[in-house]
Amino acid sequence: MRGKGRTAGALASAAALAVVCGGCTVQAGDGEGQSPVRIDLPSRAPSRTPEDAKPSAPPTRAAPEVLWSRGDSGRDVRELQARLRQVAWLFDGPTGTYDDLTEQAVKGFQGRRGLPRTGKTDSVTWKRLLKMTPEPGKWDLYLMGGQPAAEPDPRCLTGRVLCIDKTSRTLRWMIDGRTVSTVAVRFGSQYTPTREGVFQVYWKSRHHRSTLYDSPMPYAMFFSGGQAVHHSSDFAATGYAGASHGCVNVRDEAAIAELFAQVRNGDKVVVSW
Repeated sequence: MRGKGRTAGALASAAALAVVCGGCTVQAGDGEGQSPVRIDLPSRAPSRTPEDAKPSAPPTRAAPEVLWSRGDSGRDVRELQARLRQVAWLFDGPTGTYDDLTEQAVKGFQGRRGLPRTGKTDSVTWKRLLKMTPEPGKWDLYLMGGQPAAEPDPRCLTGRVLCIDKTSRTLRWMIDGRTVSTVAVRFGSQYTPTREGVFQVYWKSRHHRSTLYDSPMPYAMFFSGGQAVHHSSDFAATGYAGASHGCVNVRDEAAIAELFAQVRNGDKVVVSW
């Protein structure tokens, strides 16, 4: 009985040891000549620490793809510039080259819409711009970047002529068949079209203001009724997104100021399509 008691006590000690030694093997015996009893204690799952209970961090979202950035060039960059002009973030070009002005315009557009101000046109920026602007036409893409005008109308080849081409949206100032200067122009809308034909400058008004539309018409050179060639601040700001009430709008104020100084009453005006 004495041996059995000691063995039972050893088993109890081994069971207690299992709390500390989960999954290990112990030997139970009385230490006084008794054969040890081998006991394989059951394993116990390790306890979870507070750190283990924390939820895993969400996966990092990949940065949007950069489509164009400073130094790039091509037709796509030209379209980007044309669309930036439509929302009044860019006033030069399009040139087709992603320069510092384009970079600053993109930064301004991004900042106004809560996007990172990188100055690089990524896919998110481009999609936002696409939603806000109509598809630019051929002349929105190329004329403002300095595309040469088409061949002048034959009626422009003699004398002093304001040779205005609706197709290329250009005005050539010509003297005896020689082109002195060329500027970009826009015309009246579908409902107030600019008249076509051969006319003469009959009145010049440096600080003119329209009494019909109550709008400024600086450097006005009238050639057909109330229709005149004049500077347009709206054309300078919004480009071909707008239209005149029938006048020939010039966007470059310095250029028309110089033209106004050269043109005389009686000079010919040719408006062709």
